[in-house]
Amino acid sequence: MAGLLTKIFGDGNKKHLTRLEKKVDQIEALESAMEALSDEDLRYKTDEFKQRYANGETLEDMMAEAYAVVREGSKRVLGMRPFPVQLMGAIALHEGNIAEMKTGEGKTLASTMPAYLNAIADKGVHIITVNEYLADRDAEEMGELYGFLGLTVGLNGNGLTKEEKREAYYCDITYGTNNEFGFDYLRDNMVLYKEQMVQRPLNFAIIDEVDSILIDEARTPLIISGSAQKSAQMYQQANSFVRTLKHETDYTYDEKTKGVQLTEEGINKAESYYNIENLFDLDHVSLTHHINQALKAHASMHVDTDYVVQEGEVVIVDQFTGRLMKGRRYSDGLHQAIEAKEGLQIQNESMTLASITFQNFFRMYNKLSGMTGTAKTEEEEFRNIYNMDVIAIPTNQPIIRDDKADMIYKSMEGKFRAVVNNIKERYEKGQPVLVGTVAVETSELIANMLQKSGVKHNVLNAKNHYREAEIIENAGQKGAVTIATNMAGRGTDIKLGEGVVDVGGLAVIGTERHESRRIDNQLRGRSGRQGDPGMTQFYLSMEDELMRRFGSDNLRSMMERLGMDDDQPIESKMVSRAVESAQKRVEGNNFDARKTVLSYDDVLRQQREIIYKQRFDVIDANENLRDIIEAMIISTLERVVGANTQDELDENWELNSIVEYVHGNLLDYDDISVEDIKGKEPEEITEFIMEKVRKRYDEKEEELTTEQMREFEKVILLRTVDTKWMDHIDQMDQLRQGIHLRAYGQNDPLQEYQAEGFHMFEQMVVAIEEEVAKYVMKAQIRDNLQRQEVAKNTQAVSGGQDDKKKSRKPYVKSENIGRNDPCPCGSGKKYKNCHGK
Repeated sequence: MAGLLTKIFGDGNKKHLTRLEKKVDQIEALESAMEALSDEDLRYKTDEFKQRYANGETLEDMMAEAYAVVREGSKRVLGMRPFPVQLMGAIALHEGNIAEMKTGEGKTLASTMPAYLNAIADKGVHIITVNEYLADRDAEEMGELYGFLGLTVGLNGNGLTKEEKREAYYCDITYGTNNEFGFDYLRDNMVLYKEQMVQRPLNFAIIDEVDSILIDEARTPLIISGSAQKSAQMYQQANSFVRTLKHETDYTYDEKTKGVQLTEEGINKAESYYNIENLFDLDHVSLTHHINQALKAHASMHVDTDYVVQEGEVVIVDQFTGRLMKGRRYSDGLHQAIEAKEGLQIQNESMTLASITFQNFFRMYNKLSGMTGTAKTEEEEFRNIYNMDVIAIPTNQPIIRDDKADMIYKSMEGKFRAVVNNIKERYEKGQPVLVGTVAVETSELIANMLQKSGVKHNVLNAKNHYREAEIIENAGQKGAVTIATNMAGRGTDIKLGEGVVDVGGLAVIGTERHESRRIDNQLRGRSGRQGDPGMTQFYLSMEDELMRRFGSDNLRSMMERLGMDDDQPIESKMVSRAVESAQKRVEGNNFDARKTVLSYDDVLRQQREIIYKQRFDVIDANENLRDIIEAMIISTLERVVGANTQDELDENWELNSIVEYVHGNLLDYDDISVEDIKGKEPEEITEFIMEKVRKRYDEKEEELTTEQMREFEKVILLRTVDTKWMDHIDQMDQLRQGIHLRAYGQNDPLQEYQAEGFHMFEQMVVAIEEEVAKYVMKAQIRDNLQRQEVAKNTQAVSGGQDDKKKSRKPYVKSENIGRNDPCPCGSGKKYKNCHGK
């Protein structure tokens, strides 16, 4: 049946390979022409390609010739001639797909060809690896080839200065880790001057070990955190001051808009209370903000109506349903102002300044490609989320490795004894053994058992990348025994030492099945590279986590009925198939979880792109920003006028409120009165006030040089956008954490998050417009204008929410824990939602 379906529909991968083989033939046909060129002529080809690209020729038109150039350069510089299968992988990478190439098939060399070809466009090529050791190694080794062909290579390492990073990014090809590229993107969108940015627009990326970065780490957000420049003391001080103010005399309150304004009397009191000359001086932006929030807390927020106090915390009351919204906080410092009003402990301000997931970061590249030994099992996810096909590239030599059936034991103890006996037997005949473990605790347990058995070994648990690569490289020597977590040593080749082929090649022993088939396949793939002999086998027990979670009770009772003891294994294909079926279920669950995370993060992604683009437009702008600011003032005025002229009878319009708002935020007290706007339509009122605003703006322009005025506009815009955006990220984070509770009310949490997130974003835009309008019109401008960061002591954190809270303790499971019991790691979650996943 399968054969019939293949005939009717065709094998997708086979079609890809047939197409790639034709292109490989074109490259092969150019070999003799390239061999005839001198080193200088070969190097000159790079300039020729760049000229042809500038004249309108596409990269696809030049691919065969460019690849032939790189292959000839590789023969001369590295002494390596890429095989046809490496050329196939290289073509798949240029097309923006994933080349699945087995371990030892030369992925690193294959990546040089698409990197060279795409570097011709002069837009930057990023080669991304899982750790700094690999980035360093590949940049140095492959850098010789690129240098020979006239291209520049940069290494984007941790701890470089901005100048060094910029230099690395402006090279033709840049190597680095996924974390470093992601954090640089976030930092670039926090700079105050365009010259401080280090990255160019994201063009083309080749991701090594693509499944590790885009699947295993997909849910890990990159977070830049820091302490906002606000303190509890300022809230308490503002609260004490506001308590001295009288309604109508010192401030006005508009019921409709919930807007609170200091009167001229109130402003004088504030200046006297804080012993300052001008409340609207740029130095006092933060102070004014605290006073405004304290005013709002007292005038418009009422206990037991808008919020309640429970267990020493302010809990918001939903205005529509009357339900308590635990975990939600008012934005922009209002929550802290209410805490000060109620005499409670003031919680910390927003700490997350910027964040992005790898999923959304890498989807921003114009073209994305990747390579790995194991991606086919996740093909659906790569296609759906990243729009990349997985093309399985055949091996250069047939695989002769012996993949033995799994050995199943009744207990863990029996399993580990069998593993150690097997290792000892192979060690004594000189066969190198690589032992794969799922957890660090297991690797340490086996290490202790081997020590007692007198077997020399190395333990590798991914704590030191530099030492890790060295151990893995020597793991193929005669008599070497290496214990490693399954993911350790990715990207490093295990070459067989002298005489190892004669004793059966590298033996790989897995001590447990991973919940992902990919990781098991990655471990198997360490053995049998380039047609070498080898052996792989997994040892399982009925007490393994995967077996416990997926119905091994029947099998266990069968083993007991048959009277099998701890040291008696079952070698069963049926059990292996049951385990694979369990793995497929887990992979499906994990895929669904990553899709959900992406759906939520997409809400913030759209908002992030809008803010980052507008922010860049501000720091990039040489022209006048006055048009943008005037548009913000008009938008603000239309809202205020609209809210106070809703009544059909114009005698019921709240013209006083409009005038008070304008006095407090835009113009001086003698610039406008109620009489001036009486009898006018709402549009006429807005235009009348705007004429006065433009006149005042012109006066400000005359007081300063054009350069000072432009810088003043940028200072106000950047500071306001950064403050509000940082606060918005924090609010979205709070919303995200509690949104799943909406499911209890038969509401779709994702839809609720999208709707509320959109509403919160609109509120943030309104707040930005109002604050920019106020400070541009009211603030006094001095000569020493300086853009300022809104947060200090920033640090980059790779990880989820737990990184910001207490870290979980590692634990060794030594007892049977119920799925609903608290997890012994101390996270506070149920076992099934934590380590029982």
